[in-house]
Amino acid sequence: MPVQRQPSLPRRDRVVVVGAGVGGLVAALELAHHGADVTLLERATEPGGKMRRVAVAGRWLDAGPTVFTMRWVFDALCDDLGLRLDDHLALKPFSVLARHAWDGNGHFDLHADVARAADAIGDFAGADAARGYLDFVRRGRDIYRTLEGPFLRSSRPTPVSLAWRCGLAGLPGLLRISPFARLWHELGRHFADPRLRQLFGRYATYCGASPFHAPATLMLVAHVEQQGVWTVGGGMHQLARTLAGLAQRAGATLRYGCDVARIHVAGGRARGVVLADGEAIDADAVVFNGDAAALGAGLLGDDARRATAPVPRAQRSLSALTWNLVARTAGFPLLRHNVFFSPDYAAEFDDLTHRRRLPRAPTVYVCAHDRGDDGDPPPVGAERLLCLVNAPADGDLGPIPDEELASCEARTFRLLTQCGLQVQREPASTRITAPSDFHRLFPGTGGALYGQASHGWRASFTRPGSASRLPGLYLAGGSTHPGPGVPMAALSGRLAAQRVLRDLSRSRPASSATWPQAATPGGMSTR
Repeated sequence: MPVQRQPSLPRRDRVVVVGAGVGGLVAALELAHHGADVTLLERATEPGGKMRRVAVAGRWLDAGPTVFTMRWVFDALCDDLGLRLDDHLALKPFSVLARHAWDGNGHFDLHADVARAADAIGDFAGADAARGYLDFVRRGRDIYRTLEGPFLRSSRPTPVSLAWRCGLAGLPGLLRISPFARLWHELGRHFADPRLRQLFGRYATYCGASPFHAPATLMLVAHVEQQGVWTVGGGMHQLARTLAGLAQRAGATLRYGCDVARIHVAGGRARGVVLADGEAIDADAVVFNGDAAALGAGLLGDDARRATAPVPRAQRSLSALTWNLVARTAGFPLLRHNVFFSPDYAAEFDDLTHRRRLPRAPTVYVCAHDRGDDGDPPPVGAERLLCLVNAPADGDLGPIPDEELASCEARTFRLLTQCGLQVQREPASTRITAPSDFHRLFPGTGGALYGQASHGWRASFTRPGSASRLPGLYLAGGSTHPGPGVPMAALSGRLAAQRVLRDLSRSRPASSATWPQAATPGGMSTR
């Protein structure tokens, strides 16, 4: 599709962006590029939001997202700004997406190349499993191609608008994507081996959901990964710093250490923000890049409550319990991304979603920051690790009791040991982050890391879109459409910026507005 040009705004249009997560950074960058007077306010001392970093034993570790996918999102952004992504980020693709282990019975590598992956699955689980994988790959590709334009790139869709955007020619594909089926059930049609069903069922956790309740449309993640998973030179946090630098270069003002107390509402619309120290900042539009649940909970003032609906506790996505540590390891041959599976996946998610407790038999994800692809030499000495297990998003109820936390920690590292990985941990070189910590970092969430849980076919249509219910207040971030994850949050920032530009342009007299013909009204500009 041709690039959809944006209207250029005169400097009198002031936009405040709240939150320097990926969505807010992209919105600020695009708005500033198109002439808006942008002020980005961030409570932390540096950009990133959930793409944060922590210091452990004098070394920086990514403490949020660890993979870079869908690079076309950032390529398209840079193209529209007259930039080249490779001039600003050092990206290296992985040939092995992740290394997987079950109870010490060796390990299985999932390759990015489909043919190599099918061969490896055949060796691992038999010829039927390899054929099932190829069928699964085709379904994932078809789902992605069906939803990319009319859903991922578009403003908040409804079932009716999605069908309309697909058109008559696209309706057969829309009917084939199994929107009403659950992921776990559909995986059973492709994989008889429970280990493979478990491996690909983990895609649900990429958006904080249970594979037993998530829609089968999440099989599209397979296609996303096959299009490339990259490592970012300097860590994922480097992406946030790069976007922040580009936004400043485009003319945006970035202010850190600014705690926004409330959205200022006058005349029935958002007119700016008020900081915790009483400073008022006027604006013609406000983009909120926090979790939308904070608005519905009244954390940004009673006047802003009506901007979005509150998210009930039972509808929250998963949280996490993480260990960032610097330690020596031995035994299991780690790659950058590693997954050590629970022996009982159903019990794990029963604990998480129904009993709302830390799992008695957790699956453990380990990101080895100093490791690379298959064949790369291992690091010498202590290495940087992020170990993560899923947790219920009940951080607003208070900290996890010490005995429960200690028990989960023991089970977590016992599983690693059973799979052959020895980690020589020291308390002084370990930093633990629990749901209550995530709730403190991201208020209104209970520690939920992905907004509303993607459970059931309706969930994808209930995330708020870029225009909130409160005129003048716009939304970006992983809790909004099109969903969680770094590239999705970036898309939400672009959608929010596009809506702001359109609305401000239309609010001015026709003689003063510049509004070029759009190639696809309501759609995302593409390469």
